[in-house]
Amino acid sequence: MADFEEVSAALRARGMSLCIDLVLNHTAKEHAWARKAAKGDAKYQDYYLMFDTPDLPRQYEQTLIEVFPDNAPGSFTHYPDFGKWVWTTFNEHQWDLNWANPQVFLEIVEVMLFLANRGVDVLRLDAVAFMWKRMGTKCQSEPEVHMLLQALRACSRIAAPAVIHLEEAIVAPAEMLPYLGRGVHDGKEGNLAYHNSLMVQFWSALATRETRLMAHVLATHFPERLTNATYATYIRCHDDIGWAVTDEDAAAIGLSGAGHRAFLSDFYDGSFPGSFAQGALFQVNPATGDKRISGSFASLAGLEKAEAEGDVAGVEMAVQRMLMGHALIASFGGIPLIYMGDELALPNDYSYLQVPEQMHDSRWIHRPMMDWGRVDTRHLGESPYSRVFWGVRQILARRRAVAGLHGAYGTRILHPEGGGIFAFLRDAPTGPIVCLFNFTEQWQHLSEDWARGQGVRRMHDLLSDHPVETYHGHIALPPYARVWLV
Repeated sequence: MADFEEVSAALRARGMSLCIDLVLNHTAKEHAWARKAAKGDAKYQDYYLMFDTPDLPRQYEQTLIEVFPDNAPGSFTHYPDFGKWVWTTFNEHQWDLNWANPQVFLEIVEVMLFLANRGVDVLRLDAVAFMWKRMGTKCQSEPEVHMLLQALRACSRIAAPAVIHLEEAIVAPAEMLPYLGRGVHDGKEGNLAYHNSLMVQFWSALATRETRLMAHVLATHFPERLTNATYATYIRCHDDIGWAVTDEDAAAIGLSGAGHRAFLSDFYDGSFPGSFAQGALFQVNPATGDKRISGSFASLAGLEKAEAEGDVAGVEMAVQRMLMGHALIASFGGIPLIYMGDELALPNDYSYLQVPEQMHDSRWIHRPMMDWGRVDTRHLGESPYSRVFWGVRQILARRRAVAGLHGAYGTRILHPEGGGIFAFLRDAPTGPIVCLFNFTEQWQHLSEDWARGQGVRRMHDLLSDHPVETYHGHIALPPYARVWLV
């Protein structure tokens, strides 16, 4: 803890906030509480969900969804040495907590405030969707989860009001928004939640060169403004990409949900004909057809494959896809999160296949050690990674300079003609900012009258800080263009 406090102080001196995980669903089986429970201490056994026979676990499992079916099937583990079946949603070594026991709540509050006192600015509340169990359901996002999260937030605001709660709930839109507060919890629950749908729709639109599904999902399921909360926007993270596209949303634009999800997996593992991507499958479930994807931003965007093939034009397209993605998360509204290495276009790291403890988990392909040689040479020449690095720096500098991108201002999805352009309007008091993104490798044209109809007056791009020229009443957008228009 002395080292931790020293780091915390050093970060604060440099204007950096410290965010750490606070896992709410489970503890390690090596945790002090778990060790006492395993030795038969009834008090600590009640901290967990333990059963004397497999009868109730079998009933629960009829409706539960396996998280890691390949290497951790089932949701319960039997421990013959102390004669209990323990609820283990994720892995055998992670024991689910019993949040119906008020003592668990008090213990977690104590941990939460202990960390706040040692300089934590943001608590990333891990696996919150799974906290409450109810027979006959998938035991995710039950109403009691939101009651508990509001109560934890209240305790935090009373004692350490500057601490932000980031709630990790990688679920469908209808389930995600309540983690930012809905109904009685409005403005009183999480301050941040991952915008998983924005990430999924980015990759979907890149593969199809078509943005109608993206616009439909983001316009239908997400409000323009949130109360006392905002999104964490991102293109990639440490986990896999699950194709959270519902059958209903796919059908709304004439697609098969199952067919589209399968296409995306094939496209991003590189097996679909003509794909630019190079990823790896994760947790293939033959029973459901679920196939998730691992891979770095650069490799999924086409850089790895293009470089291997000596495809100069392909390298250029990959760089433009990456910069478009960074410009998207910087302007959409919320706090953009850039996963380590994505700012330098790090490719897939296949060394995990040589590590016995990692080789079963393809997510290690995008969990690299930092390439410090690449860091040292990022300012030299015109390499793709140098261009991405300085492009990201420029995007973030412009974001900082544009007050109208503040998270408090609404984000309204627009529907321009043609399917290749994604557009939204940031409703700033200084005037609207219309953000345009060309998701194709072809030039796209947008009517100047349409743009002026959204409130655009100056025809000026705030991202490049240059005027936008029009030709015969149209704005011409080059491949993978990104424009913040006023």
